Amino acid sequence: NIVWIGKGGHNFAPFKDGNPKAKASEQYKALAGGPLLALSSADAIHWKKMQEEPVISDGAFDSLNVPFWDPVRQLYVAIYRDFDNGVRTIKCATSKDFINWTKGEWADYGEAPREHLYTNGTKPYFRAPHIYMAFPKRLMPWRTPHDNAPLPGVSDGVFMTSRDGVHWDRRFMEAFVRPGRDPKNWMHRTNMISAGTVPTASDEVSFYVARHYTSPSAHLERMTVRTDGLASAHAGYSGGELITRPIVFEGLNLVLNFATSAAGSIRLEIQDINGNPVPGFALEASPLIWGDEIEHTVKWDRGHPKARSDTLNRIAGKPVRLRFVMKDADLYSLRFQ
Repeated sequence: NIVWIGKGGHNFAPFKDGNPKAKASEQYKALAGGPLLALSSADAIHWKKMQEEPVISDGAFDSLNVPFWDPVRQLYVAIYRDFDNGVRTIKCATSKDFINWTKGEWADYGEAPREHLYTNGTKPYFRAPHIYMAFPKRLMPWRTPHDNAPLPGVSDGVFMTSRDGVHWDRRFMEAFVRPGRDPKNWMHRTNMISAGTVPTASDEVSFYVARHYTSPSAHLERMTVRTDGLASAHAGYSGGELITRPIVFEGLNLVLNFATSAAGSIRLEIQDINGNPVPGFALEASPLIWGDEIEHTVKWDRGHPKARSDTLNRIAGKPVRLRFVMKDADLYSLRFQ
């Protein structure tokens, strides 16, 4: 059903408002247009402007500018497009009421190379809402596949994360979604990944990609990864290890999402803030973990009666580091519960 016609119809960006204080008449909100208008709805079908004047005006808005409610920071966030010295990039603004917004802050990519990020596709990850996951469409405007292309440029989809919408981790510079072998996906601004991921099975999340942009065959393609499987810490057959930053946890169990080969394995050690093994959780007390599981509860008492899993309680609330020693394995996520 068409739900909005007129200004903003081309980049209407709705979301279901998770703010517990949201009015019944404003359970859904959206940003649209350029400058950005604020809209609201009770049912996601019948929409109205929250005010006539735009709420955000410092940008270049000719693509999907994504708003959402951040349940951890308890505020609204808008990630929207602008130009920085001729390069497409994003800004972040926040609001308590969806009407009054802070001045947009330019994205900080650290030491990563500057690239044209046309859209951003940002949402809090549903299993870890303190982490923003973004899927920008990366445009290479100087590449043209053939002489009769409607516009110059080719694009793909990349992946990056943030904790605040301003400082972005771009350690994954490789394409997350390539154009592939279909020549219609090598046309200027296609391959845009939609905002957010959707759980579509107990062990699967889906995301959606615009294909064949500007072609009569334009469509959305559903792609899937394992739960938390957007990236991993990987060790080859020769082995490798990693040590986390200091973390403070709550809970009695450590749960891993991992996969190994038949010959692979993961072992782990809990260290204190100074890097010393915590008694009962040294590497030699670790079980040998192998297989492929979305939710694996680590049991230190397997063959080591002095190290019971319930003893995690005695180090909860204290800063610790986790040391993983891996072989032919991928570690996708960890959490305490």
